[in-house]
Amino acid sequence: MLGVPRAALLTRDDVDDAAAARFAALLDQRAGRVPLQHLTGRAPFRHLELAVGPGVFVPRPETEQLVEWALARLAGVDAPVVVDLGAGSGAIALSLAHEHPGARVTAVERDPQALEWTRHNAALRAAAGDRPVTVLAGDMTDPALLRDLDGTVDLVVSNPPYVPDGARVPREVADHDPPLALWGGPDGLDVVRGLLTTAARLLRPGGALGIEHADQQGSALPALVRGTGEFSDVADHPDLAGRPRFTTARRTARD
Repeated sequence: MLGVPRAALLTRDDVDDAAAARFAALLDQRAGRVPLQHLTGRAPFRHLELAVGPGVFVPRPETEQLVEWALARLAGVDAPVVVDLGAGSGAIALSLAHEHPGARVTAVERDPQALEWTRHNAALRAAAGDRPVTVLAGDMTDPALLRDLDGTVDLVVSNPPYVPDGARVPREVADHDPPLALWGGPDGLDVVRGLLTTAARLLRPGGALGIEHADQQGSALPALVRGTGEFSDVADHPDLAGRPRFTTARRTARD
């Protein structure tokens, strides 16, 4: 807010009235449960700092584990084809492009407001020297989505809407995260069902799939993936707090 490094605050005896008033206004907003990331306009994620604000889901630290897994799957692949379904701020897609410079990443987002944030962050990262990420408006459950990539994708990754309808969530989430990024139907897996069909179509044989989920879906989502008959090596992974957090699988050979 003052435009000075944190260490410089130790040498300041006071601040001017205008800065004090701005700080008081920010405190009032935070007390009203406006997310801190909306107040600063920034959200750290792995090695990036992303622009965020109203209309886009604020990336969470838990999702960093999904990216870590994805990077391990891509190790040794010079130019992997990657698709991020439901990109939001672009946290996953842009992190993969930043940390695996050879990756050809496509980010798909259906919410028009969130899509503007995806595009904005993608432009910032491209300007910073990262390989540009292709950003597309689209629904991850659309049978026509990315037909030109059918059977060629090395990795499909997603942090989809997975909160069950009617679940209690913190006020910051309920009031400020976009509904299209949160609610996933009665069991939270409605969108994921369509996502699995899309992923099975896009992935090459042996291609990898990673999907984040809610704590309570650590059994249901792997069962859903197995039930498609399209994937093998289905596994679930905990976050750093030990809670079930994301499911992974490998595309089986096509008939």
